[in-house]
Formats: sequence, structure tokens, C-alpha cells
Amino acid sequence: MPESDQATPFLVRPIVTRRGPDPKQDRAARTRTLVLTAAAELFAARGFRQTSVKDVADRVAMTKGAVYFHYPTKEALAVAVVEQHYARWPALLAEVTAAGHGPLETSARLLAGAAAAFRDDIVVRAGARLQIERPQIDAELPTPYVDWTRLLAALLRRAEAAGELRAGVCPQAAARSLVAALFGTQQISDVLHERSQIAERWAETSELLFRAIRA
Repeated sequence: MPESDQATPFLVRPIVTRRGPDPKQDRAARTRTLVLTAAAELFAARGFRQTSVKDVADRVAMTKGAVYFHYPTKEALAVAVVEQHYARWPALLAEVTAAGHGPLETSARLLAGAAAAFRDDIVVRAGARLQIERPQIDAELPTPYVDWTRLLAALLRRAEAAGELRAGVCPQAAARSLVAALFGTQQISDVLHERSQIAERWAETSELLFRAIRA
């Protein structure tokens, strides 16, 4: 199978942002995780502009200086949250592919897992909001959607080769449509219901879309 037709993990792009020293001890690592989680909770609820480093410090009962030791700027905090958002997807991919389903079912389960993550994972929710607010953040963030589109296109090309895809369906076009539908669904669900109903709304959308492309 050509490399371009393989379902590869999401790309990890290096992001150059000044931040504190890497933690060398378990205690420092736990503190960094606490700070990152608190920042994610605040970014998800308030957004980038309305969250300050002091807000994060107060949430974890630390001084601003202690937070700055791990994340020297608010932008560094935002970048770290977005990086952790993207780090969730390779783990989801590994979990779904380990089940050994065909490529079309794997695609459907991946998207369902992502919908659940938007509901349940504060880092995923915060990363999604920060990506929308990227013009307000003076730091380089990964370009959203492209890795999801690339992965789904690869899976759908495999589905086409296996006879699972309806004749005439373009894998790349179908991948773009699925990505647009998922991220549109999570955004609408966030605005209307704070994503509490995203799994149900995505199940409705997914059934329609996969029925349209399945052989």
C-alpha cells in the first residue's frame, strides 16, 4: 500500500514558544500538570483575553511567580494547552485502531470518540476555544483540521480499496465533509448546550453522512 494511503498518526509539529525549564522531579511535573489543567478550565470558561496568569495562580493556590516558573507567559500557557489538545488524538487513534475494525468503521468510531472528548475532556474543550481565538494569541499555534482531514482521507481510501465506500464517492471530499460536520457540530453544541448533547447530535449527523458514503 502506498505510504499516502496509510492511516498514519496525527503529525506533531514543533512549536517555538518560550517556557520554563522542563520538570526534573515528580513533584514539579505534578505541579505543571495542575497549572495546565487550571489554565484549561479557565480558558474553556472565559477565553484567552479574560483569563490572567493571576487567575490561574489563584485557582491552584500558588503565587504568580510559581506559575511563571513553569510557563513564563500567558501565551506559553495557551500554547501548552493547545499542544495537549492535539496530543489527545494519537491516543484515541491507537485505541480505536487496536479494536481491528475495517477502515470505514474505524473512521466512524474515531469521530464518535472525538465528539465524546469534546464533551468530557476539559483540555480538548479549552484547545478548541483557543484555536478559535487564535488571532488574539501572540504565538504560533498548529493549523487546525488538516491532520483530521489527512487521516480520514487515508482511511477512506482504504475503505474504497476494500469495497466499503459507495462508488463515485471521493475519499478526500468525504473526509473534508466529515471534518467540517464534526467541528461544526461541536461548535453549535457548545453555543446551545455547552456540549452536553454533542454525542447525541453527532450520532444523528454521523448516521446520515456514513449512510451516504457507505457501499
